[in-house]
Order: sequence, then structure tokens, then C-alpha cells
Amino acid sequence: MWRRRAGALLRVWGFWPPGVPGRRPLSCDPASQAGGNSPLCWNCGSPGGPGRENGFFCPQCRALQAPDPTRDYFSLMDCNCSFRVDTVKLQHRYQQLQRLVHPDFFSQRSQTEKDFSEKHSTLVNDAYKTLLAPLSRGLYLLKLHGIEIPERTDYEMDRQFLMEIMEINEKLAEAESEAAMKEIESIVRDDFEEAKEILTKMRYFSNIEEKIKLKKIPL
Repeated sequence: MWRRRAGALLRVWGFWPPGVPGRRPLSCDPASQAGGNSPLCWNCGSPGGPGRENGFFCPQCRALQAPDPTRDYFSLMDCNCSFRVDTVKLQHRYQQLQRLVHPDFFSQRSQTEKDFSEKHSTLVNDAYKTLLAPLSRGLYLLKLHGIEIPERTDYEMDRQFLMEIMEINEKLAEAESEAAMKEIESIVRDDFEEAKEILTKMRYFSNIEEKIKLKKIPL
């Protein structure tokens, strides 16, 4: 049933050609988003803010710096900007970053670094949780494209799809036997597989978009 509404779902996932107004190109490279002037270290005044070395510590005085506002979750977690993510590598990166910035390691440092460590730790947690789950990962990729789909929205969804969701919710509310629950679970599992296929296609559209951007760069 997902195939019958492929066009509507592709519109929801935002597969529009580059250059459409209101859409920001995908970018997972913080260096391409940052300005030309590197921020100065808050502690010693040297060029050691976000974007230098590992983006966390000043290379001169080793003071913890403020989180880089231009850095996306994929870059932060050292992952390819793609729907397909190595979750084992993601977990290792998460543990590595928490060993660097967790507040427990800054209890004897300045208040500024304590505050920064709290912000860094929260950001790392959010990035990890977002990229770990396929659904939140796909929605975040869309957000990087400048497209956000709020929760509980019927944005550009066709009437047939919304009716199907209502019917499934009604069946779930009325289900009283294990057989009925298994039937609903089977329906949802099938739809998840179709959704996964659409998100996989999204990765190829992103690759094509990157090739288009490279082609447009003057030689």
C-alpha cells in the first residue's frame, strides 16, 4: 500500500531539485559553514576556538571551549552524512567523547569549563540518540536539507494514508487477543520495511545532489 502513495511520500521526504526556494543545501562539513575568522580562546586569547584541532580544547592552554554552533551531528559523531550509519562505530565515538567532555571530569576546573562541559555532554547525548534510531536519523537528514516534519502532522499526507493510520489505531484500541495484536504488528512491520526503502532512496538523492554541487563549482 506504500507503493500506491510513493509520490506523496517522496514529496514529504523532500526530494526536490536543488535551488528550490526555502531549501538549504545539505552540508555535514563544519569547515564549509564556519566563517573565515577562527574564534579566540576564552581563556588565553589564542586562535583555539571551535574548528581548531578536535574542536573541544584550545591547542595552546588546553581549556575546554564552547560547543561549535556550526557542527552537525554527523560531523560531531564522526559519521558519514548518510542514512546508513555504522552503529558500532557510533557507540565507540559516543563513549570517546563522553570521556573527553563529561562534567564528572571537570569538577575541579573553572566554572566556565564546567558550564561548557554540561553543554558538550548534552549535545553528544542528543547526537547519539538522534543518529542511533533510523527514524530520528532520517528526520534529522531532512532537517539538514531545511525540511522539518513536526510530530503528529498531516503535512502533505494523502487522505488514504491518514485513513489507514486511523484504522490501525482503532484496531489497536479494540485488540483483545494475541492474534489480533500479531495481525496489527505484521501490518506495521511491512510498512516499516517500505519506509526503510524510501529512506534508502534518500541516500542516493543526497549523493546525486552532492555531485551536482561539485559540477557547478567553476574550474
